[in-house]
Amino acid sequence: MTSTTPLRRQPVQQRSAKRVERMLEACAQLIEEVGYDGVTTTLIAERAGVAVGSLYQFFPDKRAVVQALTLRNLEKFIQTVDGRFTSTTLAHWWDAVDSIFDVYVSMHREVPAFSKLHFGDVVDMRLLDDRRDNNTVISDRLAEMISAKFDIPLTELQLPISIAVEAADGVLNLAFRRDPAGDQRILDEAKALVRGYLSTRLPS
Repeated sequence: MTSTTPLRRQPVQQRSAKRVERMLEACAQLIEEVGYDGVTTTLIAERAGVAVGSLYQFFPDKRAVVQALTLRNLEKFIQTVDGRFTSTTLAHWWDAVDSIFDVYVSMHREVPAFSKLHFGDVVDMRLLDDRRDNNTVISDRLAEMISAKFDIPLTELQLPISIAVEAADGVLNLAFRRDPAGDQRILDEAKALVRGYLSTRLPS
C-alpha cells in the first residue's frame, strides 16, 4: 500500500516483535500525555521497559517510531472499514461513506494517540508514503474499496473521493476541536456535506 518502511529491520523472533509492539504502545501513551513534541526516544524506551539501544536497533529516531504507529493505525482503519463492508448490508455507496465516517470517529475516540496524530500530518504530510501525501494514501485506498464494492470504475472515483476526503478532513478537525469526543452536530454536517457533493459526482 505504501513505499515507506520506518523499521531499520523487521523483528523476526516473537520476543522482538513483542518488544517493538511495547515501544509503539508506549509511544502512543506518551503522545496522549505530552504530545508529539514532548516525546523522546529515551521516554519511549523507559515507558516500554527496554534499553534505548534496543529501540535504536529497530528505529533510527522518534519520527520512525511515530511513523510505524501511524502505519499501524492506517492498517487498523482499512481493516475495520473492510470488515464493515463485508459484514454489513450496504445498499448504496453513501452507506459505505457513512461506515467510513463511523470507523474514523470511533478510532478518534478509542485509539490512543489517534486524536493527536490522525494519519500523520502533524509530523509530516508524507508520513505514510514518501511518494504521496497522507490524504492521498487514504483517498486512493478508499476509492479502490468503494470501486470494488459497488462496481464503479476507479477512474470515476479517484478525484471525487480525494476531494471528499480533503473536505471531510477539515470539517472533522473542527468537530474534534470543538469537543474532544467530536461535536455530533458538526459530525452530522460533515456526513451531509460529503454525501451532497458525492451525489453530484457518483452514479445514483
